[in-house]
Amino acid sequence: MAHRQEPPPVQENDPSEIDPIWTSSRTARQIYALGEVEKDITRLLSLAASSVSLLTLPQTDEPDDNLPQGEERSEQFVLEVSEYFERLDSIQVAIRSSLAHIRQSRIAPSAITAPPLGFVPPSLGVGLPRATGTRGLQEERTDRDAWVGILDALTRLKESQQHEQLLVHTSPHHAMNT
Repeated sequence: MAHRQEPPPVQENDPSEIDPIWTSSRTARQIYALGEVEKDITRLLSLAASSVSLLTLPQTDEPDDNLPQGEERSEQFVLEVSEYFERLDSIQVAIRSSLAHIRQSRIAPSAITAPPLGFVPPSLGVGLPRATGTRGLQEERTDRDAWVGILDALTRLKESQQHEQLLVHTSPHHAMNT
């Protein structure tokens, strides 16, 4: 019987593989833990999607879905739902731990409220330090968005010029002059 392709298992990071910056303080460890929660949420959504696929009637499966059939389908569903709830529980614990850390640190609520609509962060950048560059994630995104905007403007300019040339070459006035 065909078995579906499993995504690579999410492995817990070995503490020796974690960048030392994430172990330098309790706050850094909490931020790292929230990054892991984000990965867990991605896996959680993947498990939900595959569980729903396993609930569909086998007759509706596409040939390339590689979903198990018969009793194997039920067993796979039970395994995925079990992992789903384990993952959900670990996410809940991590978020509660982060909230407890925020409360214990007595961080002012104004420091963690959402920024106003249209807020643009300073160009200091946000991201992990890298050996190859000094720019942060926000700076990289701003740079990317600027280049995308330049490309879009140049593309529209080129299309406009081509459209004008087409109009000039097909106009009756131009045909009379040639």
